[in-house]
Amino acid sequence: MTGCSDSDSDASSSKQGITQPTSGASSGSTVEAEDTAVLAAYESSWTAQTKAYSKASSAGTNLRKTTTFKALADIESDLSVMRKAGQVTTGKPAISPNVVKVTAGKLPTATIADCVDTTHWTLIDKASKKPVPLPTTRLVKYRSIASLEKWGTKWMVTKLTAQEQSC
Repeated sequence: MTGCSDSDSDASSSKQGITQPTSGASSGSTVEAEDTAVLAAYESSWTAQTKAYSKASSAGTNLRKTTTFKALADIESDLSVMRKAGQVTTGKPAISPNVVKVTAGKLPTATIADCVDTTHWTLIDKASKKPVPLPTTRLVKYRSIASLEKWGTKWMVTKLTAQEQSC
């Protein structure tokens, strides 16, 4: 749940789900299928992350099946801090990902731009079930960039970068 900071907490303008995928490549069923696969992998990673943060542990989640490298290391670091502090999350973030680019090659890659809305994703004290006070300057909605790689037939999230920019 590491993120950015801002006092923007306008939940009324949040979007649930995904917008139509876009790609820098030309249109066609292959491009659309690849965009769909990239978005599905990204969404699966977020589903696993949300489950992991809700119990401060990646055990029993699909996180290792969808997320690797720096993204996984950052998430595991967050989870460790949360466990030590006795904290978990409730609710879930709203994401609005768009495929920015898919590149072919020996190791295909993809980039996703997203607006992550944490308005309804709350950090709580596990024992008391009360919300943990967070900095008022924390961004509630922030831009995020994800990098993915295609390993065999499966897209994997390799890096998640929260931008210090609201959306």
